[in-house]
Amino acid sequence: MDRALEMQVFCAVVEKGSFIGAVEFLEMSKAAVSRHVNALEERLGVRLLQRTTRRLSLTEEGRLFHQHAREVLGLMAQAELAVSSGASEPVGVLRVNAPVSFGVLHLAPLWSAFLAQHPKVELDISLNDRLVDLVEEGYDVAVRIARLESSSLVGRRIASTRMRLCASPAYIAQHPPLSEPKDLADHRVVAYSNFSSGNEWHFTGHGREHVVTTRASIRCNNGDTCRAIALAGGGILLQPSFMVGEDIRRGALVELLPGYQSVELGIYAVYPTRKHLAPKVRALINFLVEQFAEVDWEAVE
Repeated sequence: MDRALEMQVFCAVVEKGSFIGAVEFLEMSKAAVSRHVNALEERLGVRLLQRTTRRLSLTEEGRLFHQHAREVLGLMAQAELAVSSGASEPVGVLRVNAPVSFGVLHLAPLWSAFLAQHPKVELDISLNDRLVDLVEEGYDVAVRIARLESSSLVGRRIASTRMRLCASPAYIAQHPPLSEPKDLADHRVVAYSNFSSGNEWHFTGHGREHVVTTRASIRCNNGDTCRAIALAGGGILLQPSFMVGEDIRRGALVELLPGYQSVELGIYAVYPTRKHLAPKVRALINFLVEQFAEVDWEAVE
């Protein structure tokens, strides 16, 4: 028999002063209430209640058990409330994973504001560019940057970003100009090795799609390093506007082939399942949607 239910029934009998009172409170039959109390006494090997036709009283063991049972039931209620989707306030440790560059540039400045809104949440943030397994590695939320048509993500889109082809003025001055994507074959390329398309760079322009197989002079799995190399004149870069938009605006990088658009990516807050979403997870997702409702990284002019 369910021990928690036995305790709940016993406490109801004590606090309502009778078996009939417990029957009405619990909406159980009198036989079911009696069966639970009898099973509890049988399992414990002691009498908890003295029953007469006119009154009901607790034994010494009954008083002691009632005291501890109320504490246990109270702790159970608190535990359920702490993790329930109906809890009034987000609480607990919130494990978040995000790509390194986006996490440093655009998420790090927001965490203090999030905690100010939700002081009972404790953030545990991990930054890396590999695709983590949220369930296996125990993450509550991950920020992922992926093609907009991806249908495998469980979560919400918080923003979008477009890949920008660019290089430093110093590099441009020393190398032949590009007139179309195929000209990339004659240039030094700084490649981000985690691109899902590998060496193939995709563009759309002049009514058709262009796919260029690049040959990287430098390859790196960190976008910040790729950007730094391009800023120093090391080659042509294809990186998202959230990373290079400001560089293009201030002239440190120059956008190339503006008549050819590269892929657009969605920025998603993803989580393992839609069912029973914890308040802390829902709070973070709503916060990120609000913070990225308007972004300026696409304004490169």
